[in-house]
Amino acid sequence: MRPLLRLGRSLTGTPWRRSRRSLLTSAGAVIAGSAIVIAVTGWQLTGSRPGPESADGGKVVAPGAGNTALTAVRSPLRGIVVPDLLIVLPKGLTPAELAKLRAIKGVRKMISFDGAQISVGGASASVIGVNPGQFRSWVPLLAASDQRLWTRLAKGDFIAETSAAARLTLTGKASYRLTGASAVQARFGGAAPLDVTGVDLVVNQAISRKLGLVHQVAALISAPALAISDLMTKVATVLKSGAHLVSLRGLKPITPTVPTSKSISSYLQLFQASAAKYCSAMSWTVLAAIGQIESGDGRDVGPSTAGALGPMQFLPSTWATWGIDGFGQTGTPDIMSPFDAVPSAARYLCAAGASSGTQAGLRQAIFAYNHADWYVNEVLGLAAQYAANYR
Repeated sequence: MRPLLRLGRSLTGTPWRRSRRSLLTSAGAVIAGSAIVIAVTGWQLTGSRPGPESADGGKVVAPGAGNTALTAVRSPLRGIVVPDLLIVLPKGLTPAELAKLRAIKGVRKMISFDGAQISVGGASASVIGVNPGQFRSWVPLLAASDQRLWTRLAKGDFIAETSAAARLTLTGKASYRLTGASAVQARFGGAAPLDVTGVDLVVNQAISRKLGLVHQVAALISAPALAISDLMTKVATVLKSGAHLVSLRGLKPITPTVPTSKSISSYLQLFQASAAKYCSAMSWTVLAAIGQIESGDGRDVGPSTAGALGPMQFLPSTWATWGIDGFGQTGTPDIMSPFDAVPSAARYLCAAGASSGTQAGLRQAIFAYNHADWYVNEVLGLAAQYAANYR
């Protein structure tokens, strides 16, 4: 097994295949970074108008607590993160280096993972070993929101980039021999547009150890407040030599549109499209802020102690009136689907006062979402950060 040679060249020669347009629009939780997920609240309705919420004390019931393996399987989407810099270090990043990188002022989020070249049934393939609950936040929304895919990965199956699955002729839930430093028999868990140049397959950390992948060979950093040149200089100072650094910035965000569900590839694009279609008088940044505060863009989908569910934290009783088939699949609106929940929140906010296009109307709408002045100020402050970073 070669220690991530081809993978390293591919990653450093051509940045992640996901277009920067897609990368830049997959913002989700990145502006707030590690911002505290504030009280999850639900709503009650009086007649057909938005009414007071049912406060739950602000405690989120986290699924999967306790058993590590079960936590990995059950862990919800932790939000969508925009990477600013890719680091590849062939010898592997040490714990001390990782700690110093995380300590760089301005770094909001970072993820590291294993990797190498292996063979799959005799064919060469690049593979990375990840924590499924963490890595899914760094891929496009359509792939990140496929819970079955990540559950299978957590259980020990491997998943593939769509194009790699076709090239390797991977089928169904068939079992394949993965050969690295040692051989592992693993089932094919499914394919998705992971959009990582040079990476064909993804395995979980347990399978990574069995295959003998190079430990912590690469990392992604999200640091939206830093100039990319400053970030690269600081990273280079920490790693000194041997590291390959690739900037993942460059293009402007996409113009808000009203795409079909198949063309929405990020939470940010979903926020933009939902505001444009269901509440054009309101900035998409308000939806982005609420999505981050309520669930960390899907990180804590409930149920809350009040029974609120989904990425926008609707009470089922409220959802029965305001839930719509936004950009999701045709059928009963799904409270857990961001493609339905985000457009429904836009519709709710519009009816609550955001349709006026005034600051007073907007504050009224946000207050209806959660009856607390601090919440209104928090949403508006975070929305301003989104607006400043993603014009």
